[in-house]
Amino acid sequence: IVDTAEQVKKLALELGGNAPFIVFDDADLEAAADNLIANKFRGGGQTCVCANRIFVHEKVADAFGQKLAERVNKMTVGDGMNDGIDIGPLINKQGFDKVKRHLQDALDKGASLVAGKQPAELGDGLFFPPTVVQGVDREMRCYQEETFGPLVPMALFRTEEEVIEAGNDTEFGLASYVFTADAERAQRVAAGLRFGHVGWNTGTGPTPEAPFGGMKASGIGREGGLEG
Repeated sequence: IVDTAEQVKKLALELGGNAPFIVFDDADLEAAADNLIANKFRGGGQTCVCANRIFVHEKVADAFGQKLAERVNKMTVGDGMNDGIDIGPLINKQGFDKVKRHLQDALDKGASLVAGKQPAELGDGLFFPPTVVQGVDREMRCYQEETFGPLVPMALFRTEEEVIEAGNDTEFGLASYVFTADAERAQRVAAGLRFGHVGWNTGTGPTPEAPFGGMKASGIGREGGLEG
């Protein structure tokens, strides 16, 4: 930023994220689960726009967790150059260790394992299995930080106002996702979330026709759409 300011150059920065993925009680749970799988595990969870905190309405939390676990348990981890592989390795040992720490921290603080392996079962290497935990709260590192790996932390919510506040409870503001059948609710939530990108009933990230960029600590500037 200092270097560009000295020369008055245009600057765009796309930095980290901590994306909320919100599932209301009127959402199509099958579609929400499918979109979460595609969104979260693309690149092994190593994208800045992938879901990092999953907020599920308490009325549908058990049903959604079951649908998610069914899908996760069918995924195959391995060399992406081979057929039938759904998820490959993490980028390095530091990345693997970070995801493992986040998982262990969540379990130590009261979260429970829905799908995946206990930390002691993971062994060495870079292949981290897709993992789902429930009972997550803001005191856990997987809530506060960008995990950047195939860990899905689920938290419960009751009201629209509560989940908007929870979604914004991060220094980042890159991408967010809302699943609801209510168009007016979707617009209210999108307006309340402080994120550069809000997907409604889709886990798709940036699209060429819409401007994309971060808010808060997620960066400055826009690309795509009329602003790109």
